[in-house]
Amino acid sequence: MRNFLLGALLTALLVFAIKYVIDRSNTQKTEVASSGLILDQIKNVGKLVVTEGHFSDIITYKNDKTYFNVISSKKKIIVMVNANVQVSYDLRKIEHIIDQETKTLTITKIPAAEININPEIKYHDIEEGIINKFNPEDHNAIRKIVLEGLNKKVQKSALVTNSQNRLISELQKLYILTNSLGWTLKYKDTTIDSQIGIQEFIF
Repeated sequence: MRNFLLGALLTALLVFAIKYVIDRSNTQKTEVASSGLILDQIKNVGKLVVTEGHFSDIITYKNDKTYFNVISSKKKIIVMVNANVQVSYDLRKIEHIIDQETKTLTITKIPAAEININPEIKYHDIEEGIINKFNPEDHNAIRKIVLEGLNKKVQKSALVTNSQNRLISELQKLYILTNSLGWTLKYKDTTIDSQIGIQEFIF
């Protein structure tokens, strides 16, 4: 009887040990599978998000020069600008840390928006002085003025807002996945506890 009880106890311990090993193995497999799903989602999100728009502008470029403190020569030109603009986020540049032990995905860096402006510049009503002619330096100066002006317009436009909304939409996919798997999503040191939270902490 004593041997029977001892055998039964050893059998129970052996069964418990095997179950513990199997459960632990299954847990590890689940964690690995979860982190794999998260990595796949990051790769899916990690693409170029592009928002396009069109801008127009008209500027007047003037240049006055005085020679020998006596002769004054002026030149003026009307510049018409039509530009295609792209605001993009290269989400392949997202930096992140996956911690399987704490089941935490931490986004450490989100790339800044890239603004690409392609202007078409046309000149009208050219007025030149006798000795103050238009030259390549003027064209370079005009292009610089045009790009600076367009960049300011883009920054204040709905184009930037729309591109930010598309970025948030992509990042919300990460929140939905991590939340469904019982993981925590963080941006730097801040825990994201809702889809709206992504927008609050990023912008």
